[in-house]
Amino acid sequence: MTEHPLVAAVKPLVDAMGAELLGPAQAEADDVVLSWEGEDVLAVRLPQLSDSLDHILAAMERRHGMPLAELDRKAKQEAVRHLEARGAFSVRHGVETVAGALGVSRFTVYNYLNRETALSREKAAESS
Repeated sequence: MTEHPLVAAVKPLVDAMGAELLGPAQAEADDVVLSWEGEDVLAVRLPQLSDSLDHILAAMERRHGMPLAELDRKAKQEAVRHLEARGAFSVRHGVETVAGALGVSRFTVYNYLNRETALSREKAAESS
């Protein structure tokens, strides 16, 4: 695929999502075909949700420069908060996958989630 300006523009987003760039002729029914001035330029194949979670976890490890299991407790809590905001726990086995990546139990992940919910309620109560 030649480097069209649209390809260059969307490539960082596609990479961040763990998606795949394809030629428009390779597009299947579930792929997203992107056009430029009426011409189909490329197609984007979105990852499966479970693959997206693995991609998000790998990106977090790159950002931290170490395996997530080596983070301290506070950093793990922040990671859980970030993952919850990204919808990681709506994926089947999301809690188990995150727990494995963080090197903690499912119970610990649930505790981190419950802690965040309690903190959010306290902040809301203080605001009103």
